[in-house]
Amino acid sequence: MTDIATSPLSWLFQFQFYYPLFMAYVWMTGALYYYYHWEAGKNHQVPDLPRLPEFPPVSVIVPCYNEAATIEETIMYLLRSLYPDFEIIAINDGSKDDTATILDRLSASHPQLRVIHLAENQGKSMALRMGALMSPNEYLVCIDGDALLDKHAITWIVSHFLNGPRVGAVTGNPRIRTRSTLLGKIQVGEFSAIIGMIKRAQRIYGRVFTVSGVVTGFRKAALHQSGYWSLNTVTDDIDISWRMQLNHWDIRFEPNALCWILMPETLRGLWQQRLRWAQGGMEALFEYSRNMFAWRKRRMWGVCIEYLVSIFWAYSMALVALIWCLQYFIAMPDWLRVPSLIPGWNGVLLGATCLLQFAISLLIDSRYERRMGRYYYWMIWYPMLYWIVSVITTVVALPKAVLHRRQVRRGVWDSTDRGLRP
Repeated sequence: MTDIATSPLSWLFQFQFYYPLFMAYVWMTGALYYYYHWEAGKNHQVPDLPRLPEFPPVSVIVPCYNEAATIEETIMYLLRSLYPDFEIIAINDGSKDDTATILDRLSASHPQLRVIHLAENQGKSMALRMGALMSPNEYLVCIDGDALLDKHAITWIVSHFLNGPRVGAVTGNPRIRTRSTLLGKIQVGEFSAIIGMIKRAQRIYGRVFTVSGVVTGFRKAALHQSGYWSLNTVTDDIDISWRMQLNHWDIRFEPNALCWILMPETLRGLWQQRLRWAQGGMEALFEYSRNMFAWRKRRMWGVCIEYLVSIFWAYSMALVALIWCLQYFIAMPDWLRVPSLIPGWNGVLLGATCLLQFAISLLIDSRYERRMGRYYYWMIWYPMLYWIVSVITTVVALPKAVLHRRQVRRGVWDSTDRGLRP
């Protein structure tokens, strides 16, 4: 039987191998440069809190939908923040559980908390808009209704706004709380080796693909000039990231702005989350690609091209898998046959690179969380599970994004899988 390397489709196999290999080293190089240039303090310890020349008032916006099980813990953590001047604006987006009752009870006891009730579920983007418009302050920190914000996170975020007049948003560093299953453990490494590493590298190379929807600070002037969050997209974070950067606002990553979050620990919950992320990226690409390649938008070219190539990679993987399956039921010409899906030496090299990437990222993130090395073992499962999920969600998301765009429906939200907590 013909080896893959000599197959007429070898160019496609080569692309499928070299693309993730090349990007892994791009991300590792950028992340290491970021770490040594901006992140590493004395003896590689977490640096001291930044000394701010002033402490401008900050509004922490918390959109809520059916958050009765988590919202009180979220608010109480916010109230422990050590930033000297902040308020909390909680937007109850038509919740059907006891979220409204809990928020009203908390606001009666804590004057820092203001509550806005929306009669119907309008979606997270509308809730964020309402919170921003109701805030009297220039600086906003937006977190989810099930997230726990570190007591120093606001200080770290505000320091970027005071030091950079063109900084429109500062994305924080989400940390996984739900770690009781294999999916939870793998996501600990994923947020370090994939999400955290990519954000560091993208800050070095140009623009950031997306802020973290669960914890991000915003300058209201940048939001206003960019038109706030879109009401028609399924992911508010990707859309606002592209919108602000195309309007020449800078987005920074602050790894010291920690926020503890809940993530899906079931395959169904993981599928729904990743499909939503993939669809949101597609929608942003459709919305902003028309004038993306104007010279004044050139700093977004890298993000846009890399995303387009990643979509092609996912579809090429799906195509090869489909051909491999069909050849057992349909007679295929020799030039179209796929000898095997099992990788050879290139798979070993790619696997070793993946483990190196995880090792570097976990070492960097060990500054913020102890004993990160214990999750290294679980990372061997990442390519087998998450690459398959990534390929399938990308393939499914493209037609969904086209259909959603034609229907022009508002992107409302629903309760999601938040994992299994001890």
